[in-house]
Amino acid sequence: MSFSKAQELIRLARLAQNRRRGISLEEICEEFDVSHRTAQRMTEALETTFNNVISEDGDDRKRRWRITGNILDPLATRQETTLEALEIAARNAAEQGRTRHSQVLTDLQDELLARLTPKDASRSEADADAVLAGMGRIMRPGPKVALASGVFETVAEALKGPFQIKVRYGRAEKCDRILEPHGVLLGHRTYLVARDPKRPETILNFRMDLIREAECQETSFPMAEDFDLETYAARSFGIWQDPAQYRENVWRFAPEVADRAAEFIFHPDQSLTREPDGSLSVRFTAGGWNEMVWHLYQWGDKVEVLAPDEMREMVRGHQRDDFTGLP
Repeated sequence: MSFSKAQELIRLARLAQNRRRGISLEEICEEFDVSHRTAQRMTEALETTFNNVISEDGDDRKRRWRITGNILDPLATRQETTLEALEIAARNAAEQGRTRHSQVLTDLQDELLARLTPKDASRSEADADAVLAGMGRIMRPGPKVALASGVFETVAEALKGPFQIKVRYGRAEKCDRILEPHGVLLGHRTYLVARDPKRPETILNFRMDLIREAECQETSFPMAEDFDLETYAARSFGIWQDPAQYRENVWRFAPEVADRAAEFIFHPDQSLTREPDGSLSVRFTAGGWNEMVWHLYQWGDKVEVLAPDEMREMVRGHQRDDFTGLP
């Protein structure tokens, strides 16, 4: 067995031990990016290597493999990657105003280090610090919108219920309003996806940087029927939702930038077509023309909007030919 295969087997064993229900073939395919047959061979190796592997079928008729006991703990695999992941997550949480999440992640780092021997702890910290020292060069730069202290934590607490929240929203002095949170969208701004009980048929986006105060209520509520946050988010290009702008969008990138444009995922449901002249056509259905136009401006005159007509008019006359760099 190669070193990489051995590492994969140890990781599979840890997943089988740490996941309460075990791990299925489908989950192995996803975690390791392998075929169904390879996943089967991995479970066979798992059963051959460890003597306390249990395989059982769940209520969903999927077979899962589970390791009982803590036989892997004495192996003490290196933890610098775990420390890096926790530190990055803690930094992101702090930047987004999720103070409580940031603190919990930091506490997990401390607990992890406390379980290691002094030698292993020092080595793991040093290795993690070497990577994190360069994180300023690879973390997303640019301006960030600050949230009022405690707002994100209140929303997170309300989503667990789900419970209504009372918020003071907007820059001007306004009356408090009650909202029913359905999710959060993270982008250049963070938005609360919520319903106003006075308008239960409509899901709205609220800028969380405009929520000055938030208080979780004891009143629970039923989520909107058939609501799915991923499907809801896919109706827009960025954050902005406008049913009137929900159309098929067709962009064509010039041949000289087609390869670069092909590297982007402009929308989760996009389709890409290489044209005979070498250009690249991108098609997807979504709304939010302003955010689309903001992005397309960066491509100068190397992109053409074919549809819808309204957005083609929005970019007309604003496509520059002197940009020295592209996205």
